[in-house]
Amino acid sequence: MQPPVHIANETRLLHRAEAAENELAHEREKRVVAEARLAQLEHELAQLKRLIFGTKSERFEPAYEPGQMALFETVAPEEAEETQEISYRRKVKKKPVRGALPDHLPREVIVIEPEEDTSGMKKIGEEVTETLDYRPARLVVIRRVRAKYADPADPERGVVVAPLPARPIEKGIAEAGLLAHILIEKYVDHLPLYRQVQRFKREGVTLASSTLEGWTAATAKMLVPLYDRLVEEVLSSGYIQADETPIPVQDRNVKGKTHRGYYWVYHLPRGPCSRGIVVLDYQDSRKGDGPKALLKDYRGALQSDGYPVYDGFERVMTLFGCWAHARRYFHQARDNDPERAGHVLTEIGRLYDVERLLRATEDGPSPEERRSMRQKHALPVLERLKTYLEAERGLPQSPFGKAVTYALERWDKLVRYTDDGRIEIDNNLVENAIRPIALGRKNYLFAGSHDAAQRAAVIYSLLATCKSYDVNPWQWLSDVLAKIPTHPHKRIDELLPHRWEKGNM
Repeated sequence: MQPPVHIANETRLLHRAEAAENELAHEREKRVVAEARLAQLEHELAQLKRLIFGTKSERFEPAYEPGQMALFETVAPEEAEETQEISYRRKVKKKPVRGALPDHLPREVIVIEPEEDTSGMKKIGEEVTETLDYRPARLVVIRRVRAKYADPADPERGVVVAPLPARPIEKGIAEAGLLAHILIEKYVDHLPLYRQVQRFKREGVTLASSTLEGWTAATAKMLVPLYDRLVEEVLSSGYIQADETPIPVQDRNVKGKTHRGYYWVYHLPRGPCSRGIVVLDYQDSRKGDGPKALLKDYRGALQSDGYPVYDGFERVMTLFGCWAHARRYFHQARDNDPERAGHVLTEIGRLYDVERLLRATEDGPSPEERRSMRQKHALPVLERLKTYLEAERGLPQSPFGKAVTYALERWDKLVRYTDDGRIEIDNNLVENAIRPIALGRKNYLFAGSHDAAQRAAVIYSLLATCKSYDVNPWQWLSDVLAKIPTHPHKRIDELLPHRWEKGNM
């Protein structure tokens, strides 16, 4: 039997060993957390460097494993390995061929005769050289002269004079072409109004910024009926892509401060009945009140980047995810975990190989053919990718772990596109529609008020739809502004960008 002193010593030693083991485990946990934090900071630093110095492209060139066939490869791997013939192509620089200048441009003809005496000679032809020059845009004063008549035989009849035709802004001096020019300069070419004022001043015409602001507001008000019809067309479709983008709005209550508002963008993608209709809805926050109000009666397909606000529509709509957003997280994780992130990007690239094949022809396959091709070629890739992601989750706070979590939490929505040939693989089309807003933000910095932001939403929506349908925005807008004061409301659809006919100008 051991003496009590020995038992006490052993007990103390056991306690110390247990305490040391607990401390070691605690230090290990701290080390794991520190490593994850370090990886996160290195990832954020790499992203910042890429933003400042690097390319923004998310293009990824996969490195296929030896013996692994690329998607749709027709040569078997064994045959490819046995092939010994080596060939190459040499690029031959061709002399550039200058395209002909458009026929619709006016020509100023300058005839140049030889300096020597050509009397008695016969003209056998001409050498024609066309160059391109520029004439500054001109401001034109429209002077309407209305004759006034009086009847000497009937003095009570009064003065007879023709009425003035309707103008876009009653009693205003701005004609439709000028109003269209101002809006195109701001919302297509991103030139703020104060810079336009400076340009007018160089032409010898002084206009106040407040005048241009008033004209812009009045023009947007005239276009609201057309905007409302665009909204109705988008909501009556069966497929909408949605996204949101911030817009700083001047806060009149706090000097020098801006409020962070949001444009909620709804896009009806190109399909059998549409080449792309865009609707922007301004809201003063990123809460779900805006989409809930606009989409309250919509029951079709809705594709988004996975922002939780849209999850509330799951019971009444079919929600689809965006592979471009999922890919972006893995692209950002390449600096931290190049091997695993690269493998996932290679697999995602195979999904896009299928989409490129589907877009190879001008008209493209039918929705049912698209579904069949995706089921055959994309679905096996998705099943393999999910198995890999579930086995390789990684640290939850690491860039790769966050990318895996993002994809798996939205997996059902991400793979659902393979069941519906109408749906795109990603939301890139609606992101393309947002780009003019981002360019505008860099130039005019903020909207002057919440009302101004919503007016801009009206104009952006119509001009973005013009772009989708290859409609010249100035021609469309100047024609519409000239017609709309007297145009019957029941025929308002005739003035929509995708229904407007240039020949009726």
